[in-house]
Amino acid sequence: MSDLSLCADHAWLASAWHDALALRVVDGRFHAPAAPVAAAAGSERIGRFVVPGMPNLHSHAFQRAMAGLAERRGASAAQAHDSFWSWREVMYAFAGRIGPDELQAIAAQLYVEMLKAGYTQVCEFHYLHHQPDGRPYADPAQMSLALVEAAREAGIGLTLLPTLYMSGGFDGRALAARQRRFGHEVDAFLELVARLRRLQSPLLQVGLALHSLRAVPPAALQTVLASDVADTGPLHIHIAEQLAEVQDCLGLRQARPVDWLLDHAPVDTRWCLVHATHLSAGETQRLAASGAVAGLCPTTEGNLGDGLFALRAWLDAGGVFGIGSDSHISVSPVEELRWLEYGQRLLSHHRNVSANDVVTSTGEVLFAHALAGGAQASGVELGRLDRGRADLVVLDDAAPLLAGRDSASAIDSWLFAGNTNLVRDVMVGGRWLVRGFRHHDEERIAARYRRVAQALQRAA
Repeated sequence: MSDLSLCADHAWLASAWHDALALRVVDGRFHAPAAPVAAAAGSERIGRFVVPGMPNLHSHAFQRAMAGLAERRGASAAQAHDSFWSWREVMYAFAGRIGPDELQAIAAQLYVEMLKAGYTQVCEFHYLHHQPDGRPYADPAQMSLALVEAAREAGIGLTLLPTLYMSGGFDGRALAARQRRFGHEVDAFLELVARLRRLQSPLLQVGLALHSLRAVPPAALQTVLASDVADTGPLHIHIAEQLAEVQDCLGLRQARPVDWLLDHAPVDTRWCLVHATHLSAGETQRLAASGAVAGLCPTTEGNLGDGLFALRAWLDAGGVFGIGSDSHISVSPVEELRWLEYGQRLLSHHRNVSANDVVTSTGEVLFAHALAGGAQASGVELGRLDRGRADLVVLDDAAPLLAGRDSASAIDSWLFAGNTNLVRDVMVGGRWLVRGFRHHDEERIAARYRRVAQALQRAA
């Protein structure tokens, strides 16, 4: 049995700072309750400001390697107004060059970057299942297993979300040639999820995802939700990300996407609705009441021009949210939370939009919500320092940005002051993975990634 006794000058516990706190880690989990340092003689001081690791609730790992490659305006008249839909064509072409070895190399590099930024769990929304022509690999789980192995290499916790993708639009059209590698029939999809579930461990949770309402026909959605594999674990879906999606759903199903889903599926606390950018006031109230998580990805939503989530209305309705880095044009919980708030300020022409009369710190409100919502969407007990898996982040004592700061201003200073990474040390499951800003295996993982990235560019 492993047993660690640690202490911090200030530790984030149950949505607030506690001073001089001792933390006990037994076999990779926090041993409750946390206690004052005076009650835990012999504890190792690990830092001045210690916080839980942040869950990243939405990731398409392969897209990290194409970050920055879709920032040129399309030359044709049809692309005169670039949008998500023109970006998607670039993404499809890039995805067509990635096999299991490339996926593992890209994902491992990404997961190291996540750890160094303070993420300790990632929800991988995985639809890159088959060979580029749509034929299954000899082992139909090969691409999924590449992600599992990448997470093992990096040491990050993984919520793997094999994703059902069946049609090319709300009208049920067949998948286009470049979408065929995403496709599954329902039985094969359920078999994949069941097989992956047998691999679960303290660092691997397997849920499932429905790509979107446009990609999963109603009958298939009902079949999946009635299956045994849908009885447990998190359930994620892209929804209401673009206005065109809302308009198509209204035209063909006579309902907005979130309203339609709530009318046809038992949406509850196991669900994470990714983006949910374009909600009506009624959808906001209904979805918040369901207890589902809104999976917000502000840097990707901004990069794609999707729109701004109505955060204040969501919070006022009692809604739960978490953050994800999605296409990974940024890999930083600081930037996701900062731009989540800044978008609301630009929309409302007011400051400190996320704060409230009880918790006046904008940073603390955002941080606490993202921890709780991310843990809920991950299906793993995370986000606290007194129970659950022992994930924690130690901020840099020596950082100029934290000079003169006490616990009352530490989170706000971290999230809203500068671009210097303040994450010094990271523990996942009781194991130190990042010490002094360096991941223990980052050189090998980065060298392999560079070789793969260069090969992918040559193949373009």
